[in-house]
Amino acid sequence: MVLDSTTLHSSIEDPVLDRMNFLNEITSSYPDAVSFAPGRPYDGFFEVEEIHAHLRRYAKYLESRGAGPAEVRDGFYQYGPAAGRIRELIAYWLRQDEGLEVAPEAIVVTVGAQEAMFLVLRALFATPEDVLLLVTPCYVGIIGAARLLDIPVVAVPERDGRLVVADMDKAVRAQRAAGRRPRAVYVVPDHANPTGSTLDLATRTALLELAERHGLLVLEDSPYRLSGPGPRQPMLKALDRSRSVVQLGSFSKTLFPGARIGYVVADQEVRGGRGGARLLARDLAKVKSMVTVNTSSLSQAAAAGALLGADGRLSVLNARAAEHYRRSMAATLAQLERWLPEGRRRELGVGWNRPEGGFFLTLRTGFRTGAAALERSARDFGVLWTPMEFFHPYGGGEQDIRLSISYLTPGQVAEGVERLARFVEALSGERHPDGTHGGGTYRAGTYRAAAHGGDVPGTGTESDAS
Repeated sequence: MVLDSTTLHSSIEDPVLDRMNFLNEITSSYPDAVSFAPGRPYDGFFEVEEIHAHLRRYAKYLESRGAGPAEVRDGFYQYGPAAGRIRELIAYWLRQDEGLEVAPEAIVVTVGAQEAMFLVLRALFATPEDVLLLVTPCYVGIIGAARLLDIPVVAVPERDGRLVVADMDKAVRAQRAAGRRPRAVYVVPDHANPTGSTLDLATRTALLELAERHGLLVLEDSPYRLSGPGPRQPMLKALDRSRSVVQLGSFSKTLFPGARIGYVVADQEVRGGRGGARLLARDLAKVKSMVTVNTSSLSQAAAAGALLGADGRLSVLNARAAEHYRRSMAATLAQLERWLPEGRRRELGVGWNRPEGGFFLTLRTGFRTGAAALERSARDFGVLWTPMEFFHPYGGGEQDIRLSISYLTPGQVAEGVERLARFVEALSGERHPDGTHGGGTYRAGTYRAAAHGGDVPGTGTESDAS
């Protein structure tokens, strides 16, 4: 049998679904290239023996709570409840590290944050009039999830690298005037993927006030929260007084991605229907039971053992990795200054932001930075990165680059930035007959370089709550 592509779901042909495969193909084709592309944690601190220690610790925990040998065995080998086995330990961690009081019943343990997105979107978006607002540029996974579920998305672009709450308010009102229902807004408030930006307290407060005023849910996704140094702004969920925030969580960037453990905090009350009054988490668990049935008991056991070993202080457990990311970010910024000093980047129209932590920073250029430019960068200069246009649902970022600093050693950072600077110099110096610069064509008017020729303003820590 030969299938006609027009008989398949239209999302299969969507470029969003090709982007990760494209990056994987480029990476495998150029194995010697220094890669600023993967948003994965540094694995230099991972030890295989620690997994065994985590599992043994969890077994002792179960025994201390009165579990017999059969129950302990069941906790590792058998299916578990759809909502998860370790909800009370996640609630304990949120209380210890974030001062957030959450009932275990309001938590669903998921297969990474990606499944959490699918569960929440499937439950919340009921009609074709329901729309999802995205602060853009944004994580490509939420764009893909919405596309697969046929959920229309509305992009609310950052302004100078910042979320401007007034722009969100305007978007909500415009959608309602058009007869649609803005249902939720997705935001990464801490060291965001892909920009590295962080919302300040005033912006967080203003966003929650807007959500309450408009009856809008906030989908808070913050996997990079513990990947930065120093004091942290409070979680949006910790500031939530009207139960407007559904928190999507992941341990992939803190404990280890191999476990694929995420969670949802959904303490909103649902009334009516066959179930009567209940928490939204209960409905999400019902959806999950038809998707992945349950999250791996073995993976939950490994994550639980790690949390128990730190007495719920994941921030302490992740401190060494956070310091690595801090040093890697500082080294990357220093090398950019070395190879593209202020005067030269002013001439080239190049700039970058200075995130306070996390995995990512944004480099802006004067040329098209799409797939063709990336392949040339890998082939001719031996350096990989991610085109920022991948993170825009309707176009944008055509001259921007995402750099991930998380996975590299200091030596790789130094070598990689030198190669990157040579690539930027080469393509900035090329001019096509139509007046554009090297790397391929781009849409006119998309370049937004900093007027002063230095660092792109505002994409580090938010300060404008208007």
